[in-house]
Amino acid sequence: MSTAVLEVSELTVRFPVGAARLPVVDGVALRLERGKTLALVGESGCGKSMTALALMRLVPKPGRIEAGSIQLEGEEIRELPVAAMRKIRGGRIAMIFQEPMTSLNPVRRVGVQVVEAIRLHEKISRPDARRRAIELFERVGIADAPTRFETYPHQLSGGLRQRVMIAMAIATHPAVLLADEPTTALDVTIQAQILELLRELQRSEGTAILLITHDLGVVAESADRVAVMYAGRVVEEASCRELLRAPRHPYSRALLAAMPAAARPGARLAEIPGTVPPPAQWEQGCRFAPRCEFAVENCRQTVPPLLAFGAGRGVACPIVAAGPCP
Repeated sequence: MSTAVLEVSELTVRFPVGAARLPVVDGVALRLERGKTLALVGESGCGKSMTALALMRLVPKPGRIEAGSIQLEGEEIRELPVAAMRKIRGGRIAMIFQEPMTSLNPVRRVGVQVVEAIRLHEKISRPDARRRAIELFERVGIADAPTRFETYPHQLSGGLRQRVMIAMAIATHPAVLLADEPTTALDVTIQAQILELLRELQRSEGTAILLITHDLGVVAESADRVAVMYAGRVVEEASCRELLRAPRHPYSRALLAAMPAAARPGARLAEIPGTVPPPAQWEQGCRFAPRCEFAVENCRQTVPPLLAFGAGRGVACPIVAAGPCP
């Protein structure tokens, strides 16, 4: 029996730029398993957050999903009618957005917002929903929950706002939870608490989590598998242990080398030359080629597919497939 709760294949999102429609997510395939965490990593601008928005069917206009399949518990949801998708979104699949201050309504009490999320997906009275919301606040570690229920977002710290977002996301026991940079801008103590909270919820609920982050330290603590994304494409996928121990794609290797923990004491931190190019400047072949020290001419001409590289591992680099990089 398959343990996959979300399977994504050939997902493509495009935005109009002049007369062209440029892809920002280009042929992405992902598989989330029940009770497991898949980390989606890469620099800013690689398409990670847009991938998550596409899975929620929340791609901002004038962008749109133009190809691919999104199967949630065996049901194709990519082209569901808006009303049907609204019942699924926030119910069977939920999202913790990157910045809770912009995701929460600033003029409504946080408790009321959680109550509304519960009542949208369940036939439940307002008093019962209120009791459930307070219980959720307590579960996610919000002290003095009845008082916090009545506060506005600006009256809470960043860590408490993030906990409110988590309470809202798990209120309906989703099968899939998309966590977009859930610890960004939080101090290390609060970050550790939030990650432990997500692990605890996963253990108790069996939720599949897609963890979007650029922090490989967070990945090491939380992920079972890792998909590395660059310029709209997944360039490597492996178990967390394999990828952190021996990254294969040159971009994955560069990301690991740039971690502060990889630097010798007193030495300058490694860096990846250049920046992630915008879609209008993407290479015809491998999009990492202009920044890759191992690139050859063919890399710029041919789109590298994600090739099997050992059991359960894929790498989109023909040089790696031919043998170890120099």
